[in-house]
Formats: sequence, C-alpha cells, structure tokens
Amino acid sequence: MKTLLLTAFLLCSMLVLKAQNSRKMESNQQDSLAITQALENYYFKGIYEGNISTLEHILNPGTLLFGDVKGQPYAKTLDQYLDGVKNRKSPKDSGKPFKGEIISVNVINSIAVAKVHVKMYDFNYDEFLSFHKIDNHWMIVNKMITDVSQ
Repeated sequence: MKTLLLTAFLLCSMLVLKAQNSRKMESNQQDSLAITQALENYYFKGIYEGNISTLEHILNPGTLLFGDVKGQPYAKTLDQYLDGVKNRKSPKDSGKPFKGEIISVNVINSIAVAKVHVKMYDFNYDEFLSFHKIDNHWMIVNKMITDVSQ
C-alpha cells in the first residue's frame, strides 16, 4: 500500500512539475513574441523612419548605449542618441537601404537579451539589446553596438 501511495504521489508531483514547466515555456514564448513585435514595430521602424516618438515607445528613459563604431568608442545617453537620430536624415528619407534582423531573443523571467543586426548607410551593426519587463511592457534598458564588416 505504501508503495502504491508513493508511486501515486511521485506521478502527481511529476505532472505538476510538467504543467509548471509547460506554463513557463508558454510564458517565455509569449514574451519572446512580444519582444520580437516590439523590435519590429518600434525599434527597427523608429530607426528607419527617424521617428523619435516611435523609439521612445521601446527605449526606457534611462537607457545607455555603448560600443564601437568604425573602431571608435561609442558611449551615449538616450537623449544624445535620440538627438542624433532626430538630426540625421533617416534611411527612409534618404532612399538608402535599411535592414533590421532579429538573430535571437532570450528571456528569463522579467529580463531578456535580443541580438539584432542592423544594416544602414555604410554601417553594419551587431547589437545586444537588454530588456526589462516594466509594468507588463518590454523596454530596452541598454544597447550595446559594434560595427562589423559585411
């Protein structure tokens, strides 16, 4: 009888763990999809159009940007970055090709990292974008960028 009860208990425990893991996987998939949509609808679109309002929808006010461009160190506050976007001719207005591509999205609870590739003008960027889920909304809180050869 004890063996039967122990077997039933273990089976129930395994089913509960499997259900919890399944819900966690579904949650991660939903979060990955939400981040993917935010990147496409706000990040890539905002860069392409040079639209500060669109970018502000996904960039947290405290976002910092670091990396290198054409071998030179790159460090900016969000205000400095948005000012540069606002004062340059957008890829859309210049008629130059633009491509934003999501390489990967990794989510753990309320944090995530997306690796993206952005091609615009004479630049070919690999980027790591750190996300935090704030008030049920995924926001970029850090952007790391490097200019890579084609």
